[in-house]
Amino acid sequence: MSDRMLRAVIDLDVKGPRISRHLYGHFAEHLGRCIYGGFWVGEDSDIPNERGIRLDVVEALRAIRVPNLRWPGGCFADDYHWRDGVGPRESRPRMVNSHWGDVVENNHFGTHEFMDLCQLLGADAYVNGNVGSGTVREMSEWVEYLTRGDDSPMSSLRRSHGQDEPWHVPFWGIGNEPWGCGGNMRAEAYADLARQYSTYLRNHGGNKLYRIAAGARDDDYSWTEALMKSLTCLGCGPDPQRLFEAISFHYYTIPLSWQERGLATVFDDAQYYRTMIQARRVDEIIGRHATVMDHYDPRKTIGLVLDEWGTWFDVEPGTNPGFLYQQNTMRDALVASVHFDAFHRHADRLVMANIAQTLNVLQAMILTDPETESLVLTPTYHVFEMNTGHHDAESLAVNFVGDIPCRSVDGMDLPVLSASASTRDNRALISVSNLDVEATQSVQFDLRGREVQDVRARILTADKPQSHNTPLAPTEVAPKDFPLTMNERGLAVEIPRHSYVAIELLLAPDGG
Repeated sequence: MSDRMLRAVIDLDVKGPRISRHLYGHFAEHLGRCIYGGFWVGEDSDIPNERGIRLDVVEALRAIRVPNLRWPGGCFADDYHWRDGVGPRESRPRMVNSHWGDVVENNHFGTHEFMDLCQLLGADAYVNGNVGSGTVREMSEWVEYLTRGDDSPMSSLRRSHGQDEPWHVPFWGIGNEPWGCGGNMRAEAYADLARQYSTYLRNHGGNKLYRIAAGARDDDYSWTEALMKSLTCLGCGPDPQRLFEAISFHYYTIPLSWQERGLATVFDDAQYYRTMIQARRVDEIIGRHATVMDHYDPRKTIGLVLDEWGTWFDVEPGTNPGFLYQQNTMRDALVASVHFDAFHRHADRLVMANIAQTLNVLQAMILTDPETESLVLTPTYHVFEMNTGHHDAESLAVNFVGDIPCRSVDGMDLPVLSASASTRDNRALISVSNLDVEATQSVQFDLRGREVQDVRARILTADKPQSHNTPLAPTEVAPKDFPLTMNERGLAVEIPRHSYVAIELLLAPDGG
């Protein structure tokens, strides 16, 4: 082992908190071409579809095992009235999408279409209800419509629209960004509303709701504290009723500011490193929200949900500013890998995360071209696919020995290595990213506690951080095999510049 090689110790037999598969969740809002022209092409389209849902998109997303899908927003959720999106499509009223492009939509994609999509994907539904412009009754009746099985009024209405059996809908959001587009509320005012709405979000039959109160923007820890203070039902006796099961927050990676975001594919090294500094902040922000929650909930019975995250750059030139369409580069892939490492480290409190968004919006998995009907898998998609081995696995601590190499960025130190690990079914997966745009990084992984029988690895990298996939070059950034050999201590890995590596270990059975 050379003097310049950093050591990292992994005890393969010391398991930490389980990494929920729901940390790899997704978000599909009525925004730009995420729904219309993305998921939904309509039953009359020449593009192969099932009940109007684009099948090549479904096939690609099934390959990354999408665990849950959040819908209909986002800001759109607090303008959305669900009854406008049920019944015969030709008779559904139109509405104005005032937040995203000020366009008129026809409501052809509604509750039934969303549940069809979730079933095709094999994903759990995360429905975000309307607090900003809706009513308690409206949201309560939506839950009944979706999940009740007898002859109640809403069950009968659902049957009249062609769906006899109720759906399983586990996740329910109580509004979205109430501090902003969801009502411009104060934390205490929203907390009172969340208590009221949650009271009427009832479990019907065997469907048990996991109710998520809309939480803070970025590092607004006071909002989290206000929600935690209001968590239980006062006056409910010795066994108080829990009013919601989780609270959320949102965090976007933006190089400098909302006013100075820059382009997705045009950036220099300084902008790249600023992006990575902002991406790595998510670890601290999760940790500090968790600390606030620990004060009120030391047994960690309340979940923390990051239901919007990802990069946010300026839209691609010539596209509608309200559609938030941006390309996706190797830089975005590394933002994703850094986030996943943070998610794994906080798996004791963080129970769900949803990238914004699945198709054609912000840090998308897939880009569809409306002119050529092509489909492009983005670099971020490949990071999701390479991480599927972490789903519902037990986390393993990665302990670096010595200082991780850093880059100085605007007076701040950026550690250029990020790593996490997990184990499941006599296998282990190590994820490691090199954020340096110039230098290879060398790591000796000391593997202890279990016998390693075999190793294989893949790498995601490109000629430059700006590299991205297009219909003409769909595999410019794509995973490749990455040969590794074991040594007496474990693995010595040379990680190329701006790259992500997933290392899979085959372990001998316990005691073997």
